[in-house]
Amino acid sequence: MSSSTSTDVKLVKGNASDEIKEFVVNILRFLTSTVDDTKGFSGSIGARIKITEVSIHQKESFTKKQEATVVCELEVNEEMVNGAGNMHGACSAYLIDLCTSLPLAALVQRSPGVSQVINMIYHAPAPSGTPIRIINKSVAVGGRTMTSRGEIWDTKNERLVASGVHIKMLPSQPKL
Repeated sequence: MSSSTSTDVKLVKGNASDEIKEFVVNILRFLTSTVDDTKGFSGSIGARIKITEVSIHQKESFTKKQEATVVCELEVNEEMVNGAGNMHGACSAYLIDLCTSLPLAALVQRSPGVSQVINMIYHAPAPSGTPIRIINKSVAVGGRTMTSRGEIWDTKNERLVASGVHIKMLPSQPKL
């Protein structure tokens, strides 16, 4: 892994253990890897995502449930924008897809499975050059399905750019 894509987990904030932080960083790198780094947008955009916090805490009002929070940051650049120069909705959906998988991985300590549903809401534009923070929280983790939510914030103007709810599931074993 090159220095531009590596993350020193000692610099990642939050109360999660270094092992969980490292696992989350590795899941992000796996999800953004491509066979050929010159193809696809996932590698080039995903490689710039910086994980800044991984925390696991007691879910409010519940004694037996835990909740994970993973915060990611990056800057909107030209490969992420639409014709108007703002972050494309599909790029926002990609970031929600990718980043909301991370708190689920932190809780279950395995791949969080495959996407079943992603619901997006677009709130405000984020032009190229905008620093963004993606705040992701687990909502529910069951035996096969898991739900998380994410918010993409323009940190310069302190405004919500997009938000989404992501439902993932573990695929069933193939029947032979």
